Amino acid sequence: MNYDFDELIKRRGTNCIKWDEQRNAGEQSAEDMIPLWVADMDFLVAPAIQQAIERRARHGVFGYTHVPEAYYEAIISWFSRRHQWTIERSDILYTIGVVPAISCVIKAICMPGEKVLVLTPVYNCFFSCIRNNGCEVLESRLVATTASDGSTSRTTYTIDWDDFEEKCADVKTTAFLLCNPHNPGGRVWTKEELKRMNDICMQHDVRVISDEIHCEIVMPGYKFQPFAAVSDDCRDNSVICNSASKSFNIAGLQTANIICHNAALRRRINRAINIHEVCDLNPFGPEALIAAYNESEDWMDQLCLYVKGNYDALCNYLADQLPQLKVMTLEATYLAWVDISALGISSDALADLLYHEGRVWVSSGTIYGKEAGEGYIRINMACPRSLLMEGLERIVKVLS
Repeated sequence: MNYDFDELIKRRGTNCIKWDEQRNAGEQSAEDMIPLWVADMDFLVAPAIQQAIERRARHGVFGYTHVPEAYYEAIISWFSRRHQWTIERSDILYTIGVVPAISCVIKAICMPGEKVLVLTPVYNCFFSCIRNNGCEVLESRLVATTASDGSTSRTTYTIDWDDFEEKCADVKTTAFLLCNPHNPGGRVWTKEELKRMNDICMQHDVRVISDEIHCEIVMPGYKFQPFAAVSDDCRDNSVICNSASKSFNIAGLQTANIICHNAALRRRINRAINIHEVCDLNPFGPEALIAAYNESEDWMDQLCLYVKGNYDALCNYLADQLPQLKVMTLEATYLAWVDISALGISSDALADLLYHEGRVWVSSGTIYGKEAGEGYIRINMACPRSLLMEGLERIVKVLS
């Protein structure tokens, strides 16, 4: 079946953070704002998910929820056939979101005052998860590298391996928090890169926490590699946090999973989940996950192609209208990472200018690392192409 990702869905007025939020109290009405900031999608969910929610809603009673075996079976089946990753039933712990999951894992692994290594720029909630557990953020800066084959150029992030190992060797470094695929840079880390990360981490007794929430939104020509499926060593030294929420546009249903093969560590994580009181799911989350993983694979495949079309449209339009802006090569996610350094204006100032004068809301790169993200903005492309292009036209009008 074919899905219509061009359909404009009215979200404003539905208590939607993306469309109804205002940056500061007392600001002017957001009625004319195009929101290209927070990472959720403006597409209808897959029909199977909507039908599953409607079936559950018709029951009319929404009390405390038991997570059925079908939930675990759907996870195991999906990752086996989609990513060749064999997950054992006992390795899965459910919770209400990937961010609470990360926080619980840090609490289980790290003591207050210890350091958690991240590759910056990186998802902004990583910083709060680390600091809220009394730990210190330790940054290893990614390196933007451009290569050309004569006709096209490709800019992507690579790892400064010497710096990465130096940071892992710090006696206070207990964990490495990885974004796989990477947000906001759009990298799909290769099997070789992941193995090298783990080899260095194991050498220095550093646990790996891998946030894999974006793992399904992968562009043609690239393949997501689950960290725990690289090798037995990677599996045993890692904790994986994932969810169907980002990929299938069901973040509001508050459902995520922690996958940990190490039994002793998994027991500590389970205690942290209960201490944080994030151990109960709502009645709709499991139903949505089962329908997503069991019945919505074709929807996901078409979504990835549509996002690639949006990315190509964005790159072509900016190359024509604002060639001084450089867009990072997109391997995964629906987030464009745009280098605006040639404009001679800070990321915060540009985001503010676009918000107030262009009435288009993008994310300043500095929230992903004050220094590592300076000179960039992030644009959410998960919307109908007509809306994305209107937003880009507004950006061009302001900057022209």
